[in-house]
Amino acid sequence: MSLPLHVLRPAAQGFAAGLLLAVAGCGVSSSPDAASVPAPAPAQGALVRSEAIKADTSMAKRSVLAAPIAGFAPESSPPGYQDEQREQYQSLADNPIHSVAESPVSTFSADVDTGAYANVRRLLNQGSLPPEGAVRLEEMVNYFPYDYALPTDGSPFGVTTELATSPWNPHTRLLRIGIKASDRAVAELTPANLVFLVDVSGSMDRREGLPLVKSTLKLLVDQLREQDRVSLVVYAGESRVVLEPTSGREKAKIRTAIDQLSAGGSTAGASGIDLAYQMAQQAFIPKGINRILLATDGDFNVGISDFDSLKQMAVDKRKTGVSLTTLGFGVDNYNEHLMEQLADAGDGNYAYIDNLREAHKVLVDQLGSTLAVVAKNVKLQVEFNPAQVSEYRLLGYENRVLKREDFSNDKVDAGEIGAGHTVTALYEIVPKGEKGWLEPLRYGNAESAVFAKSGELAMLRVRYQLPEGGNSRLIERPIVVGSEGRASDDLRFAAAVAAFSQQLKDGRYTGDFSLKDTEALARGARGDDKFGLRAEFVQLVELAQSLRTTTTASNNEPVRGFN
Repeated sequence: MSLPLHVLRPAAQGFAAGLLLAVAGCGVSSSPDAASVPAPAPAQGALVRSEAIKADTSMAKRSVLAAPIAGFAPESSPPGYQDEQREQYQSLADNPIHSVAESPVSTFSADVDTGAYANVRRLLNQGSLPPEGAVRLEEMVNYFPYDYALPTDGSPFGVTTELATSPWNPHTRLLRIGIKASDRAVAELTPANLVFLVDVSGSMDRREGLPLVKSTLKLLVDQLREQDRVSLVVYAGESRVVLEPTSGREKAKIRTAIDQLSAGGSTAGASGIDLAYQMAQQAFIPKGINRILLATDGDFNVGISDFDSLKQMAVDKRKTGVSLTTLGFGVDNYNEHLMEQLADAGDGNYAYIDNLREAHKVLVDQLGSTLAVVAKNVKLQVEFNPAQVSEYRLLGYENRVLKREDFSNDKVDAGEIGAGHTVTALYEIVPKGEKGWLEPLRYGNAESAVFAKSGELAMLRVRYQLPEGGNSRLIERPIVVGSEGRASDDLRFAAAVAAFSQQLKDGRYTGDFSLKDTEALARGARGDDKFGLRAEFVQLVELAQSLRTTTTASNNEPVRGFN
């Protein structure tokens, strides 16, 4: 279903009069509590810090017109409690440039999260450029589907590589690594034991909060089968079980329990997580899907609320065989750092839900990949040939980088890949003889004659475990010299998303490649845009150009890109 974002452009290039934006509705639910993106605040015209992100607060505190759950009336807010306007992000420095002669091996964990893209989209639609911590390049790139090869050798996923000249630096090349798992229809999934864990605290009492959560969960209810089980746990000042494990055939009963939710009070998130794991164990399905779906803004303020303790709690609980997926909601006080890291620690995935269209994408269109794991502890390692490559940098994955020795250690946790998931990684490399970023060494080591004669640019290794565990398995694929060619639409588009992600930060490595160049590159690489996601991205780049207060390229400057 293609529902492109509609953007009403300002009458003038400047933002003296601000921006007016309208987001097309999803149309997948007629529920009266269906929510959409809030009305935008006036454009700030500058990169804002997380403390300065604002929304239309006149619309932020709407009452939830639903009867409270029996025995769980919303408590009054505790003394001193207030809903501060704050958003929390983890700021990470970009991966450094490595000399192949000194450090030829790069190792990192797979990541299928996409929450950063939806959250950045929400901020842009509200008229604010995102804080740097909100932009995780790999999640921006992985938001989009790509045409990668499916597995043919019995492996749970296929592996694809591609090499072409970088659009922002003629001296470097972009190496794309793609992983694609076979998809599964919902009917083919093993029985699922799902626990809906819903934050009903006061901070969720806004249309971007609990009303959108309720509409989102009801989309998932429509996909349930008779063999599936659903529990509903809520938490505010305390946690309660609203719905005991219930068969998926009792959809009316499940919807009724969801409809009764209302918000109010403080946020004891840790106690809710603990109770949700108890419910998951109560209805545990051996060899089935056992997963908690946590819907919250992450604003925990009662009980265990420090980041490290909450993350360790998820690490300990994943040993029970129950995974934790986080669905982020809300504005102003959104704790994105916690949501992304909790999903990582809980062996799940993280998505941000800014409207019903995104909810439909995550919990309907991609339900198989959201719930069903086909490979766990997936690690990637690239060894570059010093006779062919002098320098490299990994684009994104800053919080997924592993030590070289972690690659073969099955006790080191890594990412999971679900049915139908794609994983994309990009390296920017400097071929031998091209101008790089680093000054040459005076006393470099002599190159091995074996390497000099080799026709390999690099060796790609992927290590993974099957969902049931056991010893890890290894896939090795050489990347040969001479594989460089005209870039595919997929690589061109992924490069545009990578450029945009860097430009939203400091643009250190993209040089004078402008947002206008990024827009042109993405527009020319939309290809078969089945769901309109790539067209929406082009509009977001246009919006970011308008929000920028400084000119990054003159109108008559030639647009750079792939040859």
